[in-house]
Amino acid sequence: MVDLRTQYHRIKDEIDTAIQDVLESTAFIKGPQVKEFSAHLSEYLNVKHVTPCGNGTDALQIALMALDLKPGDEVITPDFTFISTAEVIKLLGLKPVMVDVNRSDFNISVEKLQEAITENTKVIIPVHLFGQCANMDEINRIARENNLFVIEDAAQTLGADYYTGESYKKAGTLGDIGCTSFFPSKNLGCYGDGGAIYTNNDDYADKISTIANHGSHVKYYHSRVGVNSRLDTLQAAILDVKLQYLDQYNQARQKAADFYNRELKGIDRITLPEVTGNSNHIYHQYTLKLEKGVNRDDFKAYLKSKGIPSMVYYPVPMHLQEAFNEGEYTEGDFPVSEELCRSVLSIPMHTELDEEQLKYITETIKRYFPS
Repeated sequence: MVDLRTQYHRIKDEIDTAIQDVLESTAFIKGPQVKEFSAHLSEYLNVKHVTPCGNGTDALQIALMALDLKPGDEVITPDFTFISTAEVIKLLGLKPVMVDVNRSDFNISVEKLQEAITENTKVIIPVHLFGQCANMDEINRIARENNLFVIEDAAQTLGADYYTGESYKKAGTLGDIGCTSFFPSKNLGCYGDGGAIYTNNDDYADKISTIANHGSHVKYYHSRVGVNSRLDTLQAAILDVKLQYLDQYNQARQKAADFYNRELKGIDRITLPEVTGNSNHIYHQYTLKLEKGVNRDDFKAYLKSKGIPSMVYYPVPMHLQEAFNEGEYTEGDFPVSEELCRSVLSIPMHTELDEEQLKYITETIKRYFPS
């Protein structure tokens, strides 16, 4: 699904030098490369404050902690997503409120979002799924009208552009706080775990940086309860090199997606990813929807037999996960999410796909769906 080895070898000398510099300095925690990467990412995103942290899940948790919410406050998030978004809500004693998503772009439905708001709602966390932004114009409008915070889960869209009607802004910089992950398979991935939180709000930035460092600005003096969540220096050095190539990486993914779109568009038993709204698509995943009558397990096994990996993102919606299902939700409550969990399948998408590989993948898929 991801060819990190070839990607590494293309920039091996730069990466090895960056790692060696850290090893020689022995500043493995809070070394200068962390501050440098933070500044470079801030410049890339055109956002005032970037706080690196341990991983994308920590980023979401710290962002919520910075808002000084109270137990029982409700946080709206999509039903079709990875567990971390809902997980941190629950961990903090808040109430995750799931809402259904769009069939077209897999992102949170603004209509269902509007319906889910109650007097206890405090935060909306849209997840920009698979590489394109949710409808942030409408989400921000709803938030303003209801005095709600917006935390963007932008772990799959680092580098995506969203047109606001006046200018282009990067994913994660459209709400109050943005969160991302540097998991190795992400569009900007490190060689371990890592994440970051970003905001243009000075007060939020101060709280976020304090919380991520044991609730402290000055060593051994703690102004609030925090966590220990740091991006280590080695990962920061690696990310600072790779950030220079992020636009190239995203363009390579878009080029591969264009090939898939062109070669697979005539197959009526699969639906290709749709680019909607004001966001471009940077294809963290290239996800097919299989139409009724196509057995996903059989198709997946067929691809595997031909040496082509595939993945199901995601097989179970949040409301049916045992960790969250406390009798409030039942099967059928979120029909689109449930349908997607039964029908989606992601095929290889990464920066190193070449034309020969793309031809093999598409020709193999077309042989399974004879016209």
